[in-house]
Amino acid sequence: MIETAFERTLIASIAILTLSATTAFSQTPRTHYDKPDLSGTWDNGAGIDFVAPVQLEGGSVCVFGCDINPRGVATGDRPTYRPEVMATVRDLEERQVEKDPVLRCFPPGVPRIGPPDKIVQTETEIVFLYDDFSGNYFRIVPVDGRPHRTDIEPGYLGDAIGWWESDTLVVETINFTDDTWLTDDGSFHTTDLRVIEQIERDGDTLTWKATAHDSEVLAEPWQLRTRTAFLTDSEIVEAPPCIERDLDHMVEPLHHDNVR
Repeated sequence: MIETAFERTLIASIAILTLSATTAFSQTPRTHYDKPDLSGTWDNGAGIDFVAPVQLEGGSVCVFGCDINPRGVATGDRPTYRPEVMATVRDLEERQVEKDPVLRCFPPGVPRIGPPDKIVQTETEIVFLYDDFSGNYFRIVPVDGRPHRTDIEPGYLGDAIGWWESDTLVVETINFTDDTWLTDDGSFHTTDLRVIEQIERDGDTLTWKATAHDSEVLAEPWQLRTRTAFLTDSEIVEAPPCIERDLDHMVEPLHHDNVR
């Protein structure tokens, strides 16, 4: 079949329109100071599915493996510890439901809290908001070149500062307490923990990477799996109050999956 000039022009026009539509759809909004605009609410697929208590006869509460065919323990990315602290890790892992700070309503800490659920960005600071299992949390990240604060006590979410490397937001957090875990299965850390996060936006997609440094207990820096979040119209809401349950009555004191 011989194409006419009209047909060739029509095909070319459709191709241009398709390319333009694709480019417009994936275009990343930028601020007036020429940085990617990270502001928005981001669906990162987080949740705490392992907490699904079932009331049993006699007043006991089952929080894991409550169905007839209990699921096995899932394995995921975990930090590598120095041999001399593995006994502590194993002990905390065996008693995770008893010892996990999150199940006792403590803040999850960083990087366990994962990517932010909402970001509010200005030229001089960026605010991360979280709608987490144990409550609502926030982190204020200065990006104006100021150093870490020296006038505050160690905290669950640490002290953060940020800077831009091209179109990537880099966040460094230090000054942690040692009352949180890096993830599940007894993955503890010391007050020397330092976390580096990298956040990029491509269209309506947010990419979050994090690396935990704690040479006192970790054999090497732990790079978490990359997390992806998507822009959403849904707004975060006030979290219900976290109520510490009487864990002494739990009949399945096993460790749970990390669903963040």
